[in-house]
Amino acid sequence: MFKYLPLLWANLGRKRLRTSLTLASIVVAFLLFGLMQTLRIALTGSPELAGLDRLITMHKTSFVQSLPLAYLNRIKGVDGVVVASSQDWFGGVYQEDRNQLATFAIEAPTFFEVYSEYKLPPEQKQAFLQDRGSAIVGKLVAQRFNWKVGDTVPMRSNVWTRKDNGGNVWPMKIAGIYDASNGDNQSIYFHYDYLNESRAEIRDMIGWVVVKVNNPDRSAEIARNIDAMFGNSSTETKTSTEKAFIQGFANQMGNIGKLLTMVAAAVFFTMLLVTANTMGQSIRERINEIGVMKTLGFSGAGVTLLVLAEAILVTAIGGVIGMGLAALASKGLSAAVAQFFPVLGMPSATWAIGGVLIVVLGSLAAALPCTQASRLKIVDALRKT
Repeated sequence: MFKYLPLLWANLGRKRLRTSLTLASIVVAFLLFGLMQTLRIALTGSPELAGLDRLITMHKTSFVQSLPLAYLNRIKGVDGVVVASSQDWFGGVYQEDRNQLATFAIEAPTFFEVYSEYKLPPEQKQAFLQDRGSAIVGKLVAQRFNWKVGDTVPMRSNVWTRKDNGGNVWPMKIAGIYDASNGDNQSIYFHYDYLNESRAEIRDMIGWVVVKVNNPDRSAEIARNIDAMFGNSSTETKTSTEKAFIQGFANQMGNIGKLLTMVAAAVFFTMLLVTANTMGQSIRERINEIGVMKTLGFSGAGVTLLVLAEAILVTAIGGVIGMGLAALASKGLSAAVAQFFPVLGMPSATWAIGGVLIVVLGSLAAALPCTQASRLKIVDALRKT
């Protein structure tokens, strides 16, 4: 088939304007596909962020409702729980409102046991654990604001206020800069004790508990046991896998995945019509040539494969260009909205899905032209002028 590439390329260059317009529609379709995949991951939660052996225990009513601090120790005693650590949403803002950063108050001693993918030098980790007024920051956010270890940054909360000065600013000394293998390098983590002792609203309350289990196969059982402990209490809980927790948080904005799938389907259907129309016109213009090819010994199947290859080739060229542009655009978007989406980028699986779509859409676009070329008789083809 490779020996026919010059012929396929020549056919694409026959009507350059028409081919260019068709390519443009395919490029736009795959560009939008790549960007929508990027947006879907950003809005619905990247699976790389979720651990298979982690559960999340939160208030049964709502994510924004707090749990008693005493729940943490009780959860640690549940059979199958290796370690548990609390987290609170802080709502971090640095200097200006547009600099919103994902900031969490954590139980520092157990955080690294639950999240082993967060790495930083031993001396920085030790300094963080010893200083309750310190914080660790992701390497990307440190680069963004040119922060260094030892700097003290004033972090403002849009959730809590301080009881000691009537404001909502918490100075935090940067004890370390971490590198997370799950891609979350845009967040800030500081000590829960620092928040708990100084906020005006509540005391001894936590946002949620991250639980690491000894056997992921027992996750459902352990989740039921945790929730059963607090059943019929004034503060009941809901425990789920970390992936389900991330997905549930995203679903508060609606079924993003379904919406994006519908948009992608509409875009690709339009692209399919354009490509099919182009191939149909091309075959009608080359009826005489197809007759000559069959006269020279090309079989109906051979002609059909050439038409199919031509459709897949033009779809592949447009698809690769479109997804390449999407990958570049996602990198630019990542820098622009990093404070809102710590993990943003076109998933690697998009290329594999795109490859399948290229073959499927190219084949569908060529289906009718292939049938016409295969059934065309030599006498009828040579008769047409």
